[in-house]
Amino acid sequence: MIVLDENFPESQRQLLRAWHVRAGQIGVDLGRKGMQDPEILPFLLRRRRTTFFTLDLGFYQRALCHPRYCLVCLDVGQYEAAVFVRRVLQHRQLDTEAKRMGAIVRAHHEGLSLWRSHDREDRRVNWTG
Repeated sequence: MIVLDENFPESQRQLLRAWHVRAGQIGVDLGRKGMQDPEILPFLLRRRRTTFFTLDLGFYQRALCHPRYCLVCLDVGQYEAAVFVRRVLQHRQLDTEAKRMGAIVRAHHEGLSLWRSHDREDRRVNWTG
């Protein structure tokens, strides 16, 4: 399941829907409006195999790795968010739910930075690889 943070712009959510990317948004479709960051991880753990997209870079921490979810921090402008959600979901290293689980990802213009629980350092991956 794809979940968007509450801070995800409505225009970007609508763009994803136009592209047939099924995603629920916290405070709109899921959870409750005003959920605080410490409430997000327990919420994700109650769901099944969730990929969570946020514009909050505070979630890009190795300590947050868990095999039951994927956190994707979009390090881009808010009106580029939908394009980068789609790019992440189509990237060959993250194009299935199984490949995403357990990863903490920072998506930016240059590519991706990834943490997995066994990594000592984050790995850099370009958009073509």
